[in-house]
Amino acid sequence: MKVAAYQAPLAACADAQVISLICQQVDRCEALGVELLCCPEALLGGLADYVDQPERIAIDASAGGLDRVLAPLASDRVTTVLGFTEQGEDGRLYNAAAVFARGTVLGIYRKMHPAINRSVYRAGAEAPTFTVGNVTFGVLICRDSLFPEPARLMLSRGAQVLLVPTNNGMPPVKGGSETVVEARTCDIGRALESGVSILRADVAGVDGGFASYGSSGIVNRDGRVLGTARALVADLVVADIDIRELQHENGLGGAVPDEDQ
Repeated sequence: MKVAAYQAPLAACADAQVISLICQQVDRCEALGVELLCCPEALLGGLADYVDQPERIAIDASAGGLDRVLAPLASDRVTTVLGFTEQGEDGRLYNAAAVFARGTVLGIYRKMHPAINRSVYRAGAEAPTFTVGNVTFGVLICRDSLFPEPARLMLSRGAQVLLVPTNNGMPPVKGGSETVVEARTCDIGRALESGVSILRADVAGVDGGFASYGSSGIVNRDGRVLGTARALVADLVVADIDIRELQHENGLGGAVPDEDQ
């Protein structure tokens, strides 16, 4: 299966034109035969923890607002996963990732482990999987990839690939090139442990007082690094990955919720 990880410019997260940038990547992926595109965490609007009045960047997915925002990304071939701030039905904010396939939001994953102790985000509690065509995958937002349990739950529900939307934009004193090494080590370990391929999509560049070297890359299920993004610049990593055969069927498609929900 051909997949891609889009390393977006850090500055694009707060840019109203970010959808047009993603559209360009979807077009490239269509031309290259890519079926699954992973984009960064909080690519729409940026991380709410660093935004004044974070509610202004939040999207109420239940009211159809997310479908309207993502409509330009519609593709018959490419499924896009990208991060945004969700206004939950409970009124709280969630660091979320949308799965957008054939012009529809197929489902949403909410980050379980917010990155800082006093985050404005509420922690998510579910580990769904999503099925598009012949592939089932799970989503782990950034720090969630450090914890084995969410991945194990997704694997038990048939995940054949794990996508990791990431946003390592932070003050330079808090992170440098070592964050790339840490992320790659994590992805290789998770691939070897789980037997599935890992796609990580990060932001890159310098914007104001923030910087990100860019940890985007694709690791095959056997731990081989198939491609990595260039440091500090926007990039698109494309690779053919091996897909683990499913051991059981998990329905006709869409999100598979927690069993206790």
